[in-house]
Amino acid sequence: MNIVARQVPPRAAWALEQAGVHPLLARLYAARGVLSHDELDDGLSRLLPPAGLKGITDAARLLADAIAAQQRICIVADYDCDGATACAVALRGLRLLGALQVDYLVPDRVVDGYGLTESIARRVKERGTDLLVTVDNGIASVDGVAEAKALGLAVLVTDHHLPGEQLPTADAIVNPNQPGCSFESKAMAGVGVMFYVLLALRSELRARGAFDKSTQPRLEPLLPLVALGTVADVVRLDANNRRLVAQGLKRIRAGHAPAGIAALFSAAGRRMDAATSFDFGFALGPRINAAGRLSDMSLGIECLLTDDAGHAARLATQLDAINRERREIEGGMREQALLMAENLFAEGAEPPPAVSVFDAEFHEGVVGIVASRIKDKLHRPTFVFANSGAPGAEGQLKGSGRSIAGFHLRDALDLVAKRHPGVLLKFGGHAMAAGCTLAAGQFTVFEQALAQVAREWLDAAALTRRIDTDGTLASEYCRADLVDTLLREVWGQGFAPPTFSEEVEVLSQRLVGEKHLSLKLRHQGRPVDGIWFGHTEPLPGRVLLAFRLDVNEWKGERRVQFLVEGAQL
Repeated sequence: MNIVARQVPPRAAWALEQAGVHPLLARLYAARGVLSHDELDDGLSRLLPPAGLKGITDAARLLADAIAAQQRICIVADYDCDGATACAVALRGLRLLGALQVDYLVPDRVVDGYGLTESIARRVKERGTDLLVTVDNGIASVDGVAEAKALGLAVLVTDHHLPGEQLPTADAIVNPNQPGCSFESKAMAGVGVMFYVLLALRSELRARGAFDKSTQPRLEPLLPLVALGTVADVVRLDANNRRLVAQGLKRIRAGHAPAGIAALFSAAGRRMDAATSFDFGFALGPRINAAGRLSDMSLGIECLLTDDAGHAARLATQLDAINRERREIEGGMREQALLMAENLFAEGAEPPPAVSVFDAEFHEGVVGIVASRIKDKLHRPTFVFANSGAPGAEGQLKGSGRSIAGFHLRDALDLVAKRHPGVLLKFGGHAMAAGCTLAAGQFTVFEQALAQVAREWLDAAALTRRIDTDGTLASEYCRADLVDTLLREVWGQGFAPPTFSEEVEVLSQRLVGEKHLSLKLRHQGRPVDGIWFGHTEPLPGRVLLAFRLDVNEWKGERRVQFLVEGAQL
């Protein structure tokens, strides 16, 4: 492991300080590419204009025509948190803007698989739908869209995933990653894309005289949902996404959140008035995702749709219970999968450049989480497979992968598919996360093919885990109130949370819960508590640590705590 301090452009840090930014925050922002105070303005007026999205004008007209004709609109969602929040934003927003007949359908992870399939198109048609709208999916659903069109449905695809070689023949497509789209933010989540479609639709309806600027429906109440889905989908937090998340957090902290979000905060034991982006990623998001993994994502969507606090509380309690079950299943699978992965190489030797594991007992709903855990442990692109439970898919394997920097997972799958036709029945995803279905009996071929691509693309430096940090932490900044300030900022993928590094003295250490290392440290002459979650091996008396900051409350006393991310021994 290498612990490396980020470079801080001195002029940028100085400029931010001169503009009134706290010196520590100025240093952190400058190291993440922020050059001026203007870039930190998170006001709604600073959002990129919807007009930059290719196809959004056609989408707005299509929806406005459907509303005017009182047509039936059906939202086809996805079964993760981004898909659930995008569905809730679509339904809430369309109803606000005058849609009288709008409902949704969410695929079953096991039975239906991913995206708009031909069978789902037929089910949507059977509901008497006129306009089918996809959220967080559809860009790869060439056959599903073709079937919907053949059935006489109008189709609007809203998505953010990378398209394949062929685009679906939808009436309109809104996706910042489609060919020819000049929209500056390519990292927007599916829920962000749907929110932008609603902004364009409101403008179209305003132009048609449905209302004026003073009487138009307010869409800002949807921003807590947009913020949750954006963080939970681990998309890159570029300036536009950070503004969306910041706006959502402000509303939640002020108590202006849908009943479902409030109930999820309560179920997770988190405070809305102190909401952070970490709450989205590690508390609310997993509870919604658990429904799609083990049960029915309709539970998550209904929780986000209801305005009844009591009903929201009951649904949040159900989601919390499902998430506990998910953790139990994941724990057993993780241990088994990690043991299988470690058996791929001799003790003391380097792991293979890519890791693929399969067990007939694995649950396909949690393979992605387990892949992420193995990737974190071994620092290798990782795929975990389970038997497909879909009807008629006997023998097929469904896998989910997670990657490391420098290895674009979807592009790697594309290369595997071209080199070994017939092995991959379907695949899709992003650079860092992807999914695929293998033909029966093809696991070994896939395992060797993926490892070969990794050998070609990854060098020794890429295969060595690296933690980028913000260097040393001055002792005067080791204060609970300053940690609170840091936590309230928007951090996440592509805009890493503050992580510091320096050599500390280990005064004492002990295991807690048999799997976490509790530490007493001396940092710049002062004692401080630390904890390293998921780590059991003892540390030497002096060690270079990479750590984040947290506040531990005990008997009314608030003390800074180091959350250890890694050690360079």
